[in-house]
Amino acid sequence: MINRIVRGIAGTFILVSLLLAIYVNIHWLWFTAFVGANLLQSSLTRWCLMDKILIKLGVKDEMKPGQSC
Repeated sequence: MINRIVRGIAGTFILVSLLLAIYVNIHWLWFTAFVGANLLQSSLTRWCLMDKILIKLGVKDEMKPGQSC
């Protein structure tokens, strides 16, 4: 459950920042790069700040050990 929420948030951030880059200022692409870098970092280290934030907000991870997405 948490993985789906993290992916949804990341995808939303990327799409919104792309729209802001097109219609407001090209420098919003730095935010897109930041989100991408965080996704890459979390895939390599298996640590994600958004996971920790969601857990503190009370979101439960319903996946069982050994179960994939």
